[in-house]
Amino acid sequence: MQINFHKYQGTGNDFILIDNREEKLFKYQTEILNQLCNRHFGIGADGLILLQKHENYDFQMLYFNADGREGSMCGNGGRCVVHFAHQLGLIESETTFLAVDGLHSGFVLPDDQIRLQMQDVTVIEHFENDLVLDTGSPHYVRFVDALKDIDVVDTGRKIRFAHAFMKEGINVNFVEAKNNKLQVATYERGVENETLSCGTGVIACSLAATLQLLDFMDRSEIELMTKGGSLTVSFDKEGNHHFKNIWLQGPAKMVFEGSIDV
Repeated sequence: MQINFHKYQGTGNDFILIDNREEKLFKYQTEILNQLCNRHFGIGADGLILLQKHENYDFQMLYFNADGREGSMCGNGGRCVVHFAHQLGLIESETTFLAVDGLHSGFVLPDDQIRLQMQDVTVIEHFENDLVLDTGSPHYVRFVDALKDIDVVDTGRKIRFAHAFMKEGINVNFVEAKNNKLQVATYERGVENETLSCGTGVIACSLAATLQLLDFMDRSEIELMTKGGSLTVSFDKEGNHHFKNIWLQGPAKMVFEGSIDV
């Protein structure tokens, strides 16, 4: 069976996008999805997104990790699927769509910038000297003095597979405050490696920074530098642990399109 696909990247976080409104590719085909994401024997990607029909909204986003299993919400993937829907002519400059964690609004801005609204965050937990929170996906945030000295894969893997998180897994973020911005590196579960960027991760880091870093406590918008590029997170803060009106903004670009036999 031939499947048409589009390859996208959002600050280096790359995805396979498939228009699955005719349901040619079903979500339970884990081995096929894993093979498509394989960088040696497939197209190669951090994850795969199916754009599905929905009766009440513009579309539904189904997200799968590189291991072929359905994942939690992906912020950069969400930005890419908004751009994809725009390219398909399904939406103009504004959309509302359904993802695994609920409804999201999105805007297509000039220069391939996509602005995506995320869910409110009301629970932030302390784990030793670090923070744990869910921004659509579960995240562990550790602030460090020098990001360049951190072995992201080795240290991230140890935290991700620690007894406290082993059952469900967790994404691990290392953050350095530098030049009035946050520098971020992320180890992602499901990919089981470092990715160049993580949308829900930079949101987690932004919210955590308002609780732990003096220079960021009064911020309502933070710019973050990932290894794949720059992202901006804006939010309203109510009290110490309630964040709403959270928006993620950054570039989303199509890299190439093609077809593959599955």
